[in-house]
Amino acid sequence: MFAAERRQLILEMVRANGAVSLRELARVVQTSEVTVRRDVRALEAEGLLDRRHGGAVLPGGFTRESGFPQKSHLATAEKTAIADLAAGLVQEGEAVVVGAGTTTQELARRLARVPGLTVVTNSLLVAQALAHANRVEVVMTGGTLRGSNYALVGSGAEQSLQGLRVSRAFLSGSGLTAERGLSTSNMLSASVDRALVQAAGEVVVLADHTKLGTDTMFQTVPTDVITRLVTDEPPPHDERAETELQALADHGVQVAVAGTSPAAPERGRSEVPMPTPRRAAAQGGSPNQGTPTHLRSAAAGPPRVADLAPRRR
Repeated sequence: MFAAERRQLILEMVRANGAVSLRELARVVQTSEVTVRRDVRALEAEGLLDRRHGGAVLPGGFTRESGFPQKSHLATAEKTAIADLAAGLVQEGEAVVVGAGTTTQELARRLARVPGLTVVTNSLLVAQALAHANRVEVVMTGGTLRGSNYALVGSGAEQSLQGLRVSRAFLSGSGLTAERGLSTSNMLSASVDRALVQAAGEVVVLADHTKLGTDTMFQTVPTDVITRLVTDEPPPHDERAETELQALADHGVQVAVAGTSPAAPERGRSEVPMPTPRRAAAQGGSPNQGTPTHLRSAAAGPPRVADLAPRRR
Protein backbone atom coordinates (compact mmCIF):
# COMPACT_ATOMS: atom_id res chain seq x y z
CA MET A 1 0.00 0.00 0.00
CA PHE A 2 1.37 3.41 -1.02
CA ALA A 3 1.90 6.08 1.66
CA ALA A 4 -0.92 8.27 0.31
CA GLU A 5 -3.43 5.39 0.39
CA ARG A 6 -2.27 4.37 3.85
CA ARG A 7 -2.63 7.88 5.24
CA GLN A 8 -6.06 8.29 3.70
CA LEU A 9 -7.20 5.07 5.40
CA ILE A 10 -5.73 6.23 8.72
CA LEU A 11 -7.56 9.53 8.41
CA GLU A 12 -10.86 7.79 7.61
CA MET A 13 -10.48 5.54 10.68
CA VAL A 14 -9.82 8.49 12.98
CA ARG A 15 -12.76 10.43 11.54
CA ALA A 16 -15.05 7.44 12.02
CA ASN A 17 -13.96 6.62 15.58
CA GLY A 18 -12.76 9.91 17.04
CA ALA A 19 -9.64 8.24 18.46
CA VAL A 20 -7.65 5.19 17.34
CA SER A 21 -4.56 3.57 18.87
CA LEU A 22 -1.38 3.16 16.84
CA ARG A 23 -1.58 -0.57 17.44
CA GLU A 24 -5.04 -0.74 15.87
CA LEU A 25 -4.04 1.50 12.96
CA ALA A 26 -1.03 -0.72 12.23
CA ARG A 27 -3.23 -3.82 12.29
CA VAL A 28 -5.77 -2.39 9.85
CA VAL A 29 -3.29 -0.92 7.33
CA GLN A 30 -1.05 -3.99 7.73
CA THR A 31 2.20 -2.22 8.50
CA SER A 32 4.45 -1.53 11.48
CA GLU A 33 3.67 0.90 14.30
CA VAL A 34 6.84 2.81 13.36
CA THR A 35 5.44 3.45 9.87
CA VAL A 36 2.02 4.38 11.22
CA ARG A 37 3.62 6.80 13.69
CA ARG A 38 5.39 8.49 10.78
CA ASP A 39 2.11 8.72 8.85
CA VAL A 40 0.33 10.21 11.85
CA ARG A 41 3.04 12.85 12.21
CA ALA A 42 2.61 13.78 8.54
CA LEU A 43 -1.16 14.07 8.91
CA GLU A 44 -0.75 16.17 12.04
CA ALA A 45 1.57 18.53 10.18
CA GLU A 46 -1.26 19.07 7.68
CA GLY A 47 -3.69 19.83 10.53
CA LEU A 48 -5.87 16.82 9.73
CA LEU A 49 -5.54 15.10 13.11
CA ASP A 50 -3.81 15.41 16.47
CA ARG A 51 -1.34 12.97 17.93
CA ARG A 52 -2.02 11.63 21.40
CA HIS A 53 0.20 9.25 23.30
CA GLY A 54 -0.25 5.84 21.70
CA GLY A 55 -2.72 6.98 19.06
CA ALA A 56 -4.39 9.70 17.02
CA VAL A 57 -7.52 11.82 17.55
CA LEU A 58 -9.49 14.37 15.61
CA PRO A 59 -8.31 17.99 15.95
CA GLY A 60 -9.57 19.46 19.20
CA GLY A 61 -9.32 16.07 20.92
CA PHE A 62 -8.40 17.74 24.24
CA THR A 63 -12.06 18.56 24.77
CA ARG A 64 -13.74 16.11 22.42
CA GLU A 65 -15.10 12.87 23.85
CA SER A 66 -15.94 9.89 21.67
CA GLY A 67 -19.29 8.20 22.24
CA PHE A 68 -19.77 4.61 23.37
CA PRO A 69 -20.05 3.07 19.86
CA GLN A 70 -16.61 4.49 18.96
CA LYS A 71 -14.93 3.63 22.27
CA SER A 72 -16.24 0.07 22.28
CA HIS A 73 -14.13 -0.78 19.21
CA LEU A 74 -10.87 0.67 20.55
CA ALA A 75 -8.17 -1.44 22.24
CA THR A 76 -10.58 -4.35 22.78
CA ALA A 77 -7.88 -6.95 23.51
CA GLU A 78 -6.22 -4.61 25.98
CA LYS A 79 -9.49 -3.90 27.79
CA THR A 80 -10.23 -7.62 28.06
CA ALA A 81 -6.82 -8.33 29.59
CA ILE A 82 -7.18 -5.42 32.03
CA ALA A 83 -10.64 -6.58 33.10
CA ASP A 84 -9.39 -10.14 33.64
CA LEU A 85 -6.64 -8.96 35.96
CA ALA A 86 -8.75 -6.37 37.80
CA ALA A 87 -11.49 -8.90 38.54
CA GLY A 88 -8.95 -10.80 40.65
CA LEU A 89 -8.94 -7.96 43.16
CA VAL A 90 -12.59 -8.54 44.11
CA GLN A 91 -13.46 -10.99 46.86
CA GLU A 92 -16.68 -12.79 47.68
CA GLY A 93 -19.12 -10.70 49.72
CA GLU A 94 -17.48 -7.34 48.98
CA ALA A 95 -19.19 -4.05 48.17
CA VAL A 96 -17.61 -1.99 45.40
CA VAL A 97 -18.43 0.92 43.12
CA VAL A 98 -17.87 0.66 39.37
CA GLY A 99 -17.88 3.78 37.23
CA ALA A 100 -18.92 4.24 33.62
CA GLY A 101 -16.78 3.19 30.68
CA THR A 102 -16.11 0.42 28.19
CA THR A 103 -13.30 -1.06 30.30
CA THR A 104 -15.41 -1.07 33.45
CA GLN A 105 -18.19 -2.74 31.46
CA GLU A 106 -15.74 -5.54 30.64
CA LEU A 107 -14.90 -5.77 34.33
CA ALA A 108 -18.60 -6.01 35.25
CA ARG A 109 -19.04 -9.04 32.98
CA ARG A 110 -16.41 -10.84 35.05
CA LEU A 111 -17.78 -9.68 38.39
CA ALA A 112 -21.03 -11.48 37.60
CA ARG A 113 -19.27 -14.65 38.76
CA VAL A 114 -18.38 -13.32 42.24
CA PRO A 115 -20.97 -14.53 44.79
CA GLY A 116 -22.34 -12.21 47.43
CA LEU A 117 -21.03 -9.11 45.67
CA THR A 118 -22.74 -5.71 45.87
CA VAL A 119 -21.99 -3.30 43.02
CA VAL A 120 -22.94 0.37 43.14
CA THR A 121 -22.81 2.05 39.73
CA ASN A 122 -24.01 5.01 37.71
CA SER A 123 -23.56 3.07 34.46
CA LEU A 124 -26.49 1.44 32.70
CA LEU A 125 -24.02 -0.76 30.80
CA VAL A 126 -22.40 -2.01 33.99
CA ALA A 127 -25.84 -2.70 35.49
CA GLN A 128 -26.91 -4.54 32.34
CA ALA A 129 -23.80 -6.73 32.45
CA LEU A 130 -24.73 -7.76 36.02
CA ALA A 131 -28.49 -7.91 35.57
CA HIS A 132 -28.72 -11.71 35.38
CA ALA A 133 -26.03 -12.54 37.95
CA ASN A 134 -27.73 -14.74 40.53
CA ARG A 135 -25.84 -13.66 43.62
CA VAL A 136 -24.79 -10.11 42.78
CA GLU A 137 -26.80 -7.15 44.05
CA VAL A 138 -26.75 -4.06 41.84
CA VAL A 139 -27.44 -0.60 43.28
CA MET A 140 -28.01 2.20 40.76
CA THR A 141 -27.46 5.85 41.52
CA GLY A 142 -30.09 8.42 40.62
CA GLY A 143 -29.39 11.20 38.17
CA THR A 144 -29.88 12.29 34.58
CA LEU A 145 -29.01 9.93 31.73
CA ARG A 146 -26.06 11.01 29.59
CA GLY A 147 -26.71 9.22 26.33
CA SER A 148 -23.17 9.28 24.89
CA ASN A 149 -21.87 6.83 27.52
CA TYR A 150 -25.12 5.53 29.09
CA ALA A 151 -24.22 6.98 32.49
CA LEU A 152 -26.28 8.74 35.15
CA VAL A 153 -24.85 12.15 36.04
CA GLY A 154 -25.83 15.39 37.78
CA SER A 155 -26.82 16.30 41.31
CA GLY A 156 -29.20 13.34 41.64
CA ALA A 157 -26.36 10.90 41.05
CA GLU A 158 -24.02 12.70 43.44
CA GLN A 159 -26.60 13.03 46.23
CA SER A 160 -27.45 9.33 46.06
CA LEU A 161 -23.82 8.53 46.89
CA GLN A 162 -23.72 10.60 50.08
CA GLY A 163 -23.17 8.47 53.16
CA LEU A 164 -22.13 5.45 51.08
CA ARG A 165 -19.02 3.44 52.04
CA VAL A 166 -17.54 0.55 50.05
CA SER A 167 -14.18 -1.21 49.97
CA ARG A 168 -12.96 0.10 46.61
CA ALA A 169 -13.87 1.97 43.45
CA PHE A 170 -13.04 0.87 39.90
CA LEU A 171 -12.86 3.84 37.54
CA SER A 172 -11.79 4.60 33.99
CA GLY A 173 -11.37 7.90 32.18
CA SER A 174 -10.08 9.66 29.09
CA GLY A 175 -6.50 10.21 30.21
CA LEU A 176 -3.99 9.45 32.96
CA THR A 177 -0.79 11.29 33.89
CA ALA A 178 1.45 11.11 36.94
CA GLU A 179 1.30 14.88 37.27
CA ARG A 180 -2.49 15.26 37.29
CA GLY A 181 -3.98 11.80 37.75
CA LEU A 182 -7.11 10.55 36.02
CA SER A 183 -9.11 12.99 33.90
CA THR A 184 -12.07 13.11 31.56
CA SER A 185 -13.48 15.43 28.90
CA ASN A 186 -16.91 15.97 30.47
CA MET A 187 -17.57 18.08 33.56
CA LEU A 188 -20.67 16.16 34.72
CA SER A 189 -18.96 12.80 34.40
CA ALA A 190 -15.95 14.08 36.33
CA SER A 191 -18.13 15.32 39.17
CA VAL A 192 -19.87 11.96 39.59
CA ASP A 193 -16.55 10.09 39.44
CA ARG A 194 -15.26 12.28 42.27
CA ALA A 195 -18.32 11.35 44.32
CA LEU A 196 -17.68 7.65 43.62
CA VAL A 197 -14.11 8.06 44.86
CA GLN A 198 -15.29 9.66 48.11
CA ALA A 199 -17.37 6.55 48.83
CA ALA A 200 -14.44 4.13 48.49
CA GLY A 201 -11.62 3.11 50.77
CA GLU A 202 -9.32 2.41 47.82
CA VAL A 203 -9.28 3.52 44.18
CA VAL A 204 -8.36 1.26 41.27
CA VAL A 205 -7.95 2.91 37.86
CA LEU A 206 -8.42 0.82 34.71
CA ALA A 207 -6.63 2.44 31.77
CA ASP A 208 -5.12 0.93 28.63
CA HIS A 209 -1.74 2.17 27.40
CA THR A 210 -3.26 4.66 24.92
CA LYS A 211 -4.48 6.77 27.86
CA LEU A 212 -1.08 6.99 29.56
CA GLY A 213 0.35 10.48 29.21
CA THR A 214 -2.94 11.90 27.91
CA ASP A 215 -4.42 14.84 29.81
CA THR A 216 -8.00 16.04 29.36
CA MET A 217 -10.01 18.93 30.76
CA PHE A 218 -11.47 17.76 34.07
CA GLN A 219 -9.50 16.01 36.79
CA THR A 220 -11.39 13.17 38.47
CA VAL A 221 -8.83 11.40 40.68
CA PRO A 222 -5.54 13.03 41.78
CA THR A 223 -2.52 10.75 41.57
CA ASP A 224 -2.03 10.59 45.34
CA VAL A 225 -5.55 9.14 45.77
CA ILE A 226 -5.05 6.32 43.24
CA THR A 227 -4.24 3.04 45.00
CA ARG A 228 -3.59 0.91 41.93
CA LEU A 229 -3.43 1.19 38.16
CA VAL A 230 -4.33 -1.83 36.05
CA THR A 231 -3.08 -1.36 32.50
CA ASP A 232 -1.76 -3.38 29.55
CA GLU A 233 1.77 -3.86 28.28
CA PRO A 234 2.83 -0.81 26.23
CA PRO A 235 4.16 -1.45 22.71
CA PRO A 236 7.92 -1.97 22.35
CA HIS A 237 10.00 1.21 22.28
CA ASP A 238 7.11 3.27 23.69
CA GLU A 239 9.39 5.24 25.97
CA ARG A 240 6.75 7.77 26.90
CA ALA A 241 4.44 5.10 28.31
CA GLU A 242 7.28 3.49 30.25
CA THR A 243 8.30 6.87 31.64
CA GLU A 244 4.72 7.60 32.68
CA LEU A 245 4.36 4.24 34.41
CA GLN A 246 7.60 4.80 36.32
CA ALA A 247 6.43 8.28 37.34
CA LEU A 248 3.15 6.84 38.63
CA ALA A 249 5.09 4.25 40.63
CA ASP A 250 7.26 7.01 42.05
CA HIS A 251 4.07 8.66 43.30
CA GLY A 252 3.15 5.45 45.16
CA VAL A 253 0.68 3.99 42.68
CA GLN A 254 0.80 0.18 42.52
CA VAL A 255 1.03 -0.79 38.85
CA ALA A 256 -0.40 -4.06 37.52
CA VAL A 257 0.36 -4.87 33.87
CA ALA A 258 -1.82 -7.38 32.05
CA GLY A 259 -0.74 -9.39 29.00
CA THR A 260 -2.95 -9.40 25.90
CA SER A 261 -2.16 -12.84 24.47
CA PRO A 262 -5.38 -14.84 23.86
CA ALA A 263 -3.51 -18.00 24.83
CA ALA A 264 -2.75 -16.75 28.33
CA PRO A 265 -4.33 -18.69 31.20
CA GLU A 266 -6.86 -16.72 33.19
CA ARG A 267 -5.47 -15.56 36.53
CA GLY A 268 -7.43 -16.70 39.57
CA ARG A 269 -8.43 -14.27 42.27
CA SER A 270 -6.08 -15.86 44.77
CA GLU A 271 -3.05 -14.93 42.61
CA VAL A 272 -3.65 -11.19 42.84
CA PRO A 273 -2.67 -9.57 46.16
CA MET A 274 -5.00 -7.00 47.63
CA PRO A 275 -4.03 -3.34 47.23
CA THR A 276 -2.44 -1.51 50.14
CA PRO A 277 -4.75 1.24 51.47
CA ARG A 278 -3.60 4.74 50.56
CA ARG A 279 -6.68 6.71 51.51
CA ALA A 280 -5.12 7.81 54.79
CA ALA A 281 -2.19 9.32 52.92
CA ALA A 282 -4.53 11.22 50.60
CA GLN A 283 -6.34 12.68 53.59
CA GLY A 284 -3.20 13.81 55.39
CA GLY A 285 -2.18 10.61 57.19
CA SER A 286 1.07 8.69 56.87
CA PRO A 287 1.64 7.53 53.29
CA ASN A 288 2.45 3.92 52.62
CA GLN A 289 6.17 3.55 52.06
CA GLY A 290 6.03 -0.02 50.73
CA THR A 291 7.13 -1.01 47.27
CA PRO A 292 4.29 -0.89 44.70
CA THR A 293 3.26 -4.29 43.42
CA HIS A 294 3.95 -4.84 39.72
CA LEU A 295 1.80 -7.72 38.51
CA ARG A 296 2.20 -9.22 35.07
CA SER A 297 0.15 -11.97 33.51
CA ALA A 298 1.88 -15.10 32.29
CA ALA A 299 1.42 -14.03 28.67
CA ALA A 300 3.42 -10.84 29.00
CA GLY A 301 6.81 -12.55 29.05
CA PRO A 302 9.96 -10.71 30.17
CA PRO A 303 9.19 -7.23 31.54
CA ARG A 304 9.69 -4.38 29.13
CA VAL A 305 8.79 -1.89 31.86
CA ALA A 306 11.82 -2.93 33.83
CA ASP A 307 11.41 -1.55 37.34
CA LEU A 308 8.31 0.03 38.74
CA ALA A 309 9.53 0.38 42.30
CA PRO A 310 9.80 4.01 43.43
CA ARG A 311 13.19 5.44 42.53
CA ARG A 312 15.33 6.61 45.39
CA ARG A 313 15.56 10.36 45.63
